[in-house]
Amino acid sequence: MNINKEFWENKKVFITGHTGFKGAWLCQLLFYMGAEVTGYALEPNEKSLYNILGMNNKVKSVIGEMNDLEHLQDSMLEAKPDIVFHLAAQPLVRESYNRPVYTYETNVMGTVNLLESIRNCHSVKSVVNVTTDKVYENMEWYWSYRENENLCGHDPYSNSKSCSELVTYSYKNSFFYDDDAPAISTARAGNVIGGGDFAEDRILPDCVRAAEQGQTIIVRNPYAIRPYQHVLDCLSGYLVLAQKQYEEKNKYEGNYNFGPDDKSCINTGKLVSLFCKSWGCQQKWESKSDSGPHEAQFLKLDCSKAKNILGWKPCWDIETAIDKTVEWSKAYLESKDISKYTENQIIEYLERH
Repeated sequence: MNINKEFWENKKVFITGHTGFKGAWLCQLLFYMGAEVTGYALEPNEKSLYNILGMNNKVKSVIGEMNDLEHLQDSMLEAKPDIVFHLAAQPLVRESYNRPVYTYETNVMGTVNLLESIRNCHSVKSVVNVTTDKVYENMEWYWSYRENENLCGHDPYSNSKSCSELVTYSYKNSFFYDDDAPAISTARAGNVIGGGDFAEDRILPDCVRAAEQGQTIIVRNPYAIRPYQHVLDCLSGYLVLAQKQYEEKNKYEGNYNFGPDDKSCINTGKLVSLFCKSWGCQQKWESKSDSGPHEAQFLKLDCSKAKNILGWKPCWDIETAIDKTVEWSKAYLESKDISKYTENQIIEYLERH
């Protein structure tokens, strides 16, 4: 199913976590399609995609914590959104080992507070809670996880997202079961890549930083297999889901995986090799374990449900996703008009989707 630009024109959309990497891309995408966006999140980092794109001039931004229920609820009531995307999270596995309490407060109680706010905001018709592919109990097997597999993330980040799924399930059955209640779904996406991700401890941003400085890329776990995809592929899934359940709640709401096709599920070493090839300049990498905390070795998603029920499918394969990330990164380093460059990638994507 193609993204329906006309559907999104003048829709009121509320996004938590809008100042993050995925949030900024989603804001830019919705702004391009003519939606009226209100965001609720922490202050963006000084060097962030949100700031680079000048998103404060394109959306209404509210700075706040997810555990501040009163502020979140007042902000939503003022915005009167039709559609809500919940992206706010502590999103890093390693950081969750360092700050487990904060991770659970943000990712679990943040979901509770969001759903409580929606209970009292009667304009909302469609809600997508964005979790992660890591919500599943990872058995390290070689076939893909489907939406009916056990939820039991290992580390505090993954586990807190499993809890967020359970909270959403409970609220749907306890408070949002009527036909005229908002449609609420969860979206489990793979590892996203794309221009403008400056986070620490993520493989593609680490690659770009090393390449920018002319250094060899250090890879700590080259054999770990992940479902890598371009950020626009998972965002397109969120948009299609939000639209379909807005139009027909009972038919479409549920839990959905949004990941790449099998050929794009590659190990980290292969990912970095493709990056080096795309970057050029004889860029190299080497493996060097840092004896860090547990990380899953094998993780793939079965996206048959999203393909068959929603008509969604990924558009850019892994080689294209890496090329687009490299193109964006080089344009940024060369001080090009990055807002226009980002919009052009969105237009190119929408034309192919």
